Amino acid sequence: MALSSCGITGAYLSLHTGLAQAMMGNSRMGGGTTIINPPPGAVFRDPPEAVKNINGVYELAIEETSINVNGTLATLLTYNGSFPGPTIRAKRGENLLVQLKNFLPHTSEKNILGHTKNITNLHTHGLHVSPKPPADSMMIQLHPGEIYDYNYCMDFEEPGHLNFYHPHVHGVVAEQYWGGLAGPLVVEDETAALVGLETHIMVLKDLTLSGSVPEPYTSTMQYMHGKEGNLVMVNGQVNPVLNIQPGQVQRWQIVNACNARFFNLALENHSINLIGTDGGLLDKPYPVSSILLSPGERVDILVKANQAKKSYRFLSLPYNRGGMSTQQQVTLLTLSYKGSQLNSSLPDSINTDAKRVAMDTTALPQRRLTLSMMQGKGYINGQTFLGMDNACTIMSHLGGWEVWEIVNQSGMDHPFHQHVNSAQVLSITGGDSAYTSLYTKIPAWKDVVIVPKWGSVKLLVPVMDWDGMTMFHCHIIEHEDIGMMGVWDIMAEGMPM
Repeated sequence: MALSSCGITGAYLSLHTGLAQAMMGNSRMGGGTTIINPPPGAVFRDPPEAVKNINGVYELAIEETSINVNGTLATLLTYNGSFPGPTIRAKRGENLLVQLKNFLPHTSEKNILGHTKNITNLHTHGLHVSPKPPADSMMIQLHPGEIYDYNYCMDFEEPGHLNFYHPHVHGVVAEQYWGGLAGPLVVEDETAALVGLETHIMVLKDLTLSGSVPEPYTSTMQYMHGKEGNLVMVNGQVNPVLNIQPGQVQRWQIVNACNARFFNLALENHSINLIGTDGGLLDKPYPVSSILLSPGERVDILVKANQAKKSYRFLSLPYNRGGMSTQQQVTLLTLSYKGSQLNSSLPDSINTDAKRVAMDTTALPQRRLTLSMMQGKGYINGQTFLGMDNACTIMSHLGGWEVWEIVNQSGMDHPFHQHVNSAQVLSITGGDSAYTSLYTKIPAWKDVVIVPKWGSVKLLVPVMDWDGMTMFHCHIIEHEDIGMMGVWDIMAEGMPM
């Protein structure tokens, strides 16, 4: 078998009315938590929809664009001039065609890590597609002025989940991602349970501006800690107002597209009904009081307007991810009850095919991947990523199952992301008990899992459908850029090891 080549639901949370009334503007509360409670802003808007050209191709142009960021005209990196990028939609069984155009300025400038800026590519985060060109290959690199035609076979894709796209050229990902390059990618449903629900996509993104540009990276310590911005936005808006009719059920598909910020999502006086995770829809709604969302994770939730007719805040509650991150409570958007009464009901069943895999794992290949940080670099099993041929590398045979144990030897949470194949969580040691209870019990497929500081995670990983060279890494983007990334060599059946 393949060997490594390198060394639920919790109780409902009550958000007290008195506390809510006190949270106006930025303030401090007990325990050193900062309250970020901006006034309600403009009407909520979904990201724009990407449109196929006459040949059925989505064209994505990467360019610098002037964007209004909370009243400041800023120069951001965008796809098609949009922040966040436009929503791409695809279906199981089709070929998803995307033409990527690098219209960034020519430059020979290098960043503080020594990598040439403005070289880019496209990663379709979460898709179960080939890692070989012209699909989700990280070895494709576009210099300014270059164009590449991506072609993703969606034959084995799970329907009904939110993914996203972003750059993935080692050493410059953090800057490009921080600067604005991320957009949603939806695999359409194949279930009648959710038909007719008002649905919204929410791209959570933070940013700090220095004048009219994103704050630059000036030290390796910023890479060690990961950047968190002082503006926290939903689809590029600060605290937008989303209207809901009393009694209505809405579906929210949410992605954490921040470099390093974790969200602990909760809706005042309401339950969150989880119906989908990174890799697809669940069997039924799971009511939770709050839910952690680390960088790269996605959740699909239903919200029912079953409270008094007024406004409620969708919050990120304080969470300590470790390192030197700050404890914050942030108002993400305002949900405003408007209009006439509806009598909508939550569906009892969502995806009847969703099940936890039941198998004896003792005979499966067992892998141990240890995450660590030291002197400005990230490591997996003691190796820092220097290139596809100089990294922690594991080799797997196509068509089997494996158990991966991810061990965190640092005082900071690491969201672990593997490409191509989503996994199910077997166990989590340490960290948030509600997160552990949820993901070790429900039939969720995950491509990003929080590995708690000084803790560990065990994953049941399928190695199915696609062979080729792909990646696994921390999805605090700065950690990926300083080397906390490895290579996963998936070998076709019958190939020698």
